[in-house]
Amino acid sequence: MNTPRIESRRASTSVRSPIIVNQLGAEVRAALADHWSRPLIIDHPTDRAPWEIAPEADVLLTRPLAGWHGAPAEKPAGWPFGLRWIQTASTGVDFFPAWLLDGPVVTVGRGISADPIAEYVLAAILSFEKRIHDIRPRSRAEWKITPLGSLSGKTIGIAGFGAIGRAVVERVKPFGVNIRVLRRSAWPYVLPGIQPVDSIEELVAVSDHLVLALPATSKTAGLINADVLARSKTSLHLINVARGRIVDQRALLQALDDGRIAGATLDVTDPEPPPEGDPIYHHPKVVLTPHVSWTGGEDAKRLADKTLVNLDAYAHGVALADVFDKNLEY
Repeated sequence: MNTPRIESRRASTSVRSPIIVNQLGAEVRAALADHWSRPLIIDHPTDRAPWEIAPEADVLLTRPLAGWHGAPAEKPAGWPFGLRWIQTASTGVDFFPAWLLDGPVVTVGRGISADPIAEYVLAAILSFEKRIHDIRPRSRAEWKITPLGSLSGKTIGIAGFGAIGRAVVERVKPFGVNIRVLRRSAWPYVLPGIQPVDSIEELVAVSDHLVLALPATSKTAGLINADVLARSKTSLHLINVARGRIVDQRALLQALDDGRIAGATLDVTDPEPPPEGDPIYHHPKVVLTPHVSWTGGEDAKRLADKTLVNLDAYAHGVALADVFDKNLEY
């Protein structure tokens, strides 16, 4: 999170001290309480729906886990009340109802979790290559020399080059890997050690480890499908830290069963969580985690810092950072 805070502590005369509904927890509340704009912070009751907010509030701080999975299809009567700004803790907005994004300005938590997610990716890559848990001997008879894999000379493919993609590159570079990157926008310049690719088909064809770090949009849904997987290297290890719907899970499991790819590490699924009895829970070539890659030792501090940057801007009446773009869908 590189956006600097505004130094001046004089609020714009056009913006009153904000009334903030806080659904982000006590640590974020503590960080905001001493803000120079003298905010009035309303702690949202945990037993109340996240859209049932105090009508006098002009700022909402929220996250998907606040209970948005149960949101109605149509916006509630009176919504958005007096809201002028919504700050979300998540980078993606696909867990929120469409009507939340069709009103006050929405800012997202872009970059907050890039470092812990990149660490998760590195752990997944090293775990796949070194197989430390698989080769652990449980008896004298199992004490055998088993060759391990190596990252040196392997190709790391990254689909998506936002904060997460860049953080992954920083961590894998020292291992002597080749790095191929697919991004949606044009490259203003090419960074040293990175080779751009033009399509997802080209990326899977060269990657030993493929990291999905794309936003979930109408254009990325089902991006990894049977046709794409048919073009991949048989050594491919797919790592999804983006959104489950980017991958056709049925096609992925079939590709694993047929030996067309070597393995998958999935922190996200579609749906999430998978239904009881889904074969993804027990598939021998899948490492499944319950959407935890974003967590780390300073989750709340990173979130508070991001929110303080935008609270500075809001109180000054200037443009907010990391505004959700409806056209781009992220």
